[in-house]
Amino acid sequence: MSPALFDEDDLLPLSAIADFEFCPRRAALHLLEQQWEENRATAEGTLLHERAHSQEESETRGDLLIARSLPIRSLTLGLSGKCDVVEFRRGETGARLPRRQGLWQPLPIEYKRGRVQHQESFRLQLCAQSICLEEHFGVTIPAGVLFYGKSHRRVDVDFSDGLRAKTTELVRQLHHMVRSKRTPPAIYQRKCDKCSLFETCMPKSIRANHSAAAHTRRQLAAMLATEEEVP
Repeated sequence: MSPALFDEDDLLPLSAIADFEFCPRRAALHLLEQQWEENRATAEGTLLHERAHSQEESETRGDLLIARSLPIRSLTLGLSGKCDVVEFRRGETGARLPRRQGLWQPLPIEYKRGRVQHQESFRLQLCAQSICLEEHFGVTIPAGVLFYGKSHRRVDVDFSDGLRAKTTELVRQLHHMVRSKRTPPAIYQRKCDKCSLFETCMPKSIRANHSAAAHTRRQLAAMLATEEEVP
């Protein structure tokens, strides 16, 4: 039996995978409550992606074709977004590309700020990109690359069966959260201190069953209740 396909209106952003793996509440604040705050880390990450996308959309160097800011989607996973860079190398296996002879094997490359770090959310997001590309081009992509801007290093990521299964399950949980329209409770952890949504989420002060939006409404109601009504 073929897997159920998502409608276009149900597609979630690829970037939500890294959010959800880091913290489901953070993903909900972005997707359900439309909360967003910048800090130095997010600003540097945005700048790095803008630099990657600001170059020519495609470039050919012999048997290497470099595509930047490539739109992708998967109706099986229910995701859409853009690849920072996809390198297509001509060889004996791969996909047929428009106005190109031969077969071209895709290699997704995701740009990350900072120095090399072994963060599972990055590997999951890259794996999801490869599944989108596989669905589009009808090829198998065995590996991808994480590029770290500060250290200028490429790290290979093998798309093992285990990583693929974990990616698929994480995406399933992400869709379940969005369909439920419920923001998970705030649970303080040390990593919260570096999150750009720390002041919005307030994991140390909000009661576990309240969303950030509900907390803001209560605070506003309390402020207005103390003011004298102007005749």
